[in-house]
Amino acid sequence: MSTSCDSAGSWHRSRRPAEKRVRCGLLLFLSLAVVPLVARAADPDPFPGTKSQWNGYDRYDFSCDARPCILVTPKTAAPGKPWIWRARFFGHEPQADLALLARGFHLPYMDVVELFGNPAAVAHWNAFYQELTTRHGLARRVALEGMSRGGLYIYNWAAANPDKVACIYADAPVCDIRSWARRKGTSESTARFFAAWLKSYGLTEERLAEYRGNPVDNLEPLARAGIPLLHVVGDADDVVPVAENTAILEARYKQLGGQITVIHKPGVGHHPHSLKDPAPIVDFLVRCTAPRVP
Repeated sequence: MSTSCDSAGSWHRSRRPAEKRVRCGLLLFLSLAVVPLVARAADPDPFPGTKSQWNGYDRYDFSCDARPCILVTPKTAAPGKPWIWRARFFGHEPQADLALLARGFHLPYMDVVELFGNPAAVAHWNAFYQELTTRHGLARRVALEGMSRGGLYIYNWAAANPDKVACIYADAPVCDIRSWARRKGTSESTARFFAAWLKSYGLTEERLAEYRGNPVDNLEPLARAGIPLLHVVGDADDVVPVAENTAILEARYKQLGGQITVIHKPGVGHHPHSLKDPAPIVDFLVRCTAPRVP
């Protein structure tokens, strides 16, 4: 019996190294097969849509939440994948956008032009934000850029999503729709935009006095979140007058303890937007979107 047991024990001992080698080989094979799958799942999805070129950068045109969208990508993404979200007039006075692309920013745009920043526009933007941050890995906190009536889009979205905003750059922005109401008789375009705005919000002019959804009315969430603001304005602007828009917003934001810088362009009207040398704009946006140190 002892011999039999010894023989069986010897047979099991001789088999164990072989079994161990088989098990190790199987584990190695599985690990090599699974790791690439895990890595692929963690990587951002490739950009969708039709690829073309925009000022020397790759541009992708696609649809998100049933809205036309654009995404321009940098040659090499900056750490943290910062982005500048253009609200309106894609490609107009692009000097700041181009400088930021050179710094590694992504540049997206979603066409919600007829919605004037109303709740439906905010909902579409929420879907686009989710797409860009979860599927494509862009930074959780975005820099917002709004020219003229683009101010309505960026401020309304920021008020609804202050935790997702790094900073705001507004250029000759509409901050109070009552300014359009007062000036609707001064030009055909102002009257047309005001009528379209009323329609998009489901309001009548008679109810405008009670409306409290203007950017100047919803600054408290931004100030509480510590979001820095930069406005660039032309002092001779008779389309979106500074006194009826940026000046009101500036005074209220400072009263709430918020940080705002206003760059004035003496003698300049509503156009041209931006600055010939966009360095002050770019420096502000780069500084505000730098990855936070824990």
